[in-house]
Amino acid sequence: MNMYQENILEHSRNPSNYGVLDKFTHSVFDSNPLCGDEVSIQLLVDSGIIKKVAFSSVGCVISRAGSSIITEFVIGKSVDDIKKMSKEDMLGILNVELSASRIKCALLGFVALKKSLWGVSDVAD
Repeated sequence: MNMYQENILEHSRNPSNYGVLDKFTHSVFDSNPLCGDEVSIQLLVDSGIIKKVAFSSVGCVISRAGSSIITEFVIGKSVDDIKKMSKEDMLGILNVELSASRIKCALLGFVALKKSLWGVSDVAD
């Protein structure tokens, strides 16, 4: 399987949920200092459910595509379920072979999104 399979390229060219939310409950900025990729994510959470999400990023194809794919996946899901997800779960959603050096790129949006959710006040740890 090619690292830049069509699904990844399409998400990079035309990312889902790209932009900034006017109204949000959670926001986070994260970066990968090793390669310079950056991502900002905003979420609107209501009653423990992710209602809306948006992201903006500067970075490689894999980083942008990973952020796009995870934002599609989480809409309508419970904060509890997303907080329980592992990095392996995210890599399974991506469904693409990655070299060790590209895994951090692919996970940047996922890690940032999870960081934002740990601040949700209505969810017990």
